[in-house]
Amino acid sequence: MAEHNASGPVEVLSSSEENGVAASRRIEPAELALLVSVFVVAACGLVYELAAGALASYLLGDSILQFSTIIGTYLFAMGVGSWLSRFIERQLVAHFLRIELLVGLIGGLMPAGLFLAHTLLPLGATAPFKVMLYGMVGLIGVLVGLEIPLVMRILKRHFAQRYALKDLVSEVLTFDYLGALAVSLAFPLLLVPHLGLVRTGAFFGLMNALVAIWVWWLFRYELRHVKAYAVACAGVVLALTAAMVGAAPMTTWAEDRFFGEGVVYRQSTPYQRIVLTHGQAHTRLFLNGNLQFSSADEYRYHEALVHPAMSAHGAPQRVLVLGGGDGMAVREVLRYPSVKQVTLVELDPAMTTLFRREGPLSQLNGNALNHPKVRIVNADAFTWLASQTEVFDVIVVDFPDPTNHAIGKLYTSTFYSVLDQRLSASGYAVVQTTSPLVARKSFWTVVQTIESVGLSSTPYHAHVPSFGEWGFVLAHRRPWHLPQQLPSGLRFLTPAGLPSLFDFPPDMSRVPAEVNRLSSQSLVHTFELEWGRVQR
Repeated sequence: MAEHNASGPVEVLSSSEENGVAASRRIEPAELALLVSVFVVAACGLVYELAAGALASYLLGDSILQFSTIIGTYLFAMGVGSWLSRFIERQLVAHFLRIELLVGLIGGLMPAGLFLAHTLLPLGATAPFKVMLYGMVGLIGVLVGLEIPLVMRILKRHFAQRYALKDLVSEVLTFDYLGALAVSLAFPLLLVPHLGLVRTGAFFGLMNALVAIWVWWLFRYELRHVKAYAVACAGVVLALTAAMVGAAPMTTWAEDRFFGEGVVYRQSTPYQRIVLTHGQAHTRLFLNGNLQFSSADEYRYHEALVHPAMSAHGAPQRVLVLGGGDGMAVREVLRYPSVKQVTLVELDPAMTTLFRREGPLSQLNGNALNHPKVRIVNADAFTWLASQTEVFDVIVVDFPDPTNHAIGKLYTSTFYSVLDQRLSASGYAVVQTTSPLVARKSFWTVVQTIESVGLSSTPYHAHVPSFGEWGFVLAHRRPWHLPQQLPSGLRFLTPAGLPSLFDFPPDMSRVPAEVNRLSSQSLVHTFELEWGRVQR
């Protein structure tokens, strides 16, 4: 049986009713538009939350802390917004339209605003940045918290004869959760790699603005100031479109200013932001804003990392390099004729592709990543190592510093236990650590953690001008002795100079430290405190 009302046809397919509401029915265009709006609203709100968390982890470090506090702030603010919605009693459509425009404008421009603020603020001035970050997250959370209750009340008011409360809540929350699911999958896999954070924010801001335009059109006869809302919608769309178009030049300007010299390459991958700069006859690599090497002195770092272990072994044949996607460590390993195979495990395929195919970069690593002895595996080192049965004569561990828990897991006792199983009985492993001068406790925490799994440790350090005094740790079961010979052609290490690397003056000598466990990852917190003092 079919009935008609002012809003359009309603088809009753079942006699089962609650409070006069049909259990099964056809959804009208206006009703569907509002439900789709819920889907878009949920997607946009989650994007702003994820973008804030990603930016905070990139710029402030410690991803778990940043995401946890941002999610907590956002959810609390949503609760405040939901509570405030009870005080909106009239002009529900007008209020919803204003909120959509505000969410779109603030949320859409938030990544660009935070990125520019971090660039313009003095180095180490994190307090003003945090105030801006959490202020914007809180404001967006309040506005998003207002949205869903208003949509439910608009649906109830305009389609009262169609909805029981349980049906209303069920349909709205279904679209809300579906929107959250869709964007949680798209954000790391599609949006950030292809659009970047700034364009992603602006794009979803435009989605909020389109919802506002949609609502303006559907309910234009209820609005008191139709033309004023049309102008507001147009203004927000223009601002967000300008942000989309200007994202690339703005990012270029900000990164050039931040890095202090010409940026010659930049790429956002699912794992990190890669930036290469070139100036004063040297090239520098930055990952998420952190310097990884300078071509002016990288040889000091990589010779110190590789040769104390390789030369002491005697005749290593199978070598594993974990991290080091730039190929510099592999270049040093290939100096040994005894080597039959080098396995390089690097998480980000963009890194190995870049340093394998780009001529100037492949020259820096001596074309090592194209060598027939080299096997490249793009995988998570922890997972990959745990799945292997092969053992290696030398393992070179060249991970980034433990600035967050995702990297910190690679400095835990659990990881070193797995590493020990993949090391031959006569083999040596070497781990890049951090500065034993600047981050003294962090350095000795790594030593303590390696020893906790039954491996002997031999710590040492070398001066690398780009980093200062830098630390390394040899891990082994058979005793390690100073090698009497080194490969020819080295620019830094000599047999006569090796003993000085293993001498620790009082300001770098061992201090008590706890084991860095996977369940706690105390090293991340210690590292942040020690390096934070330097940045301040």
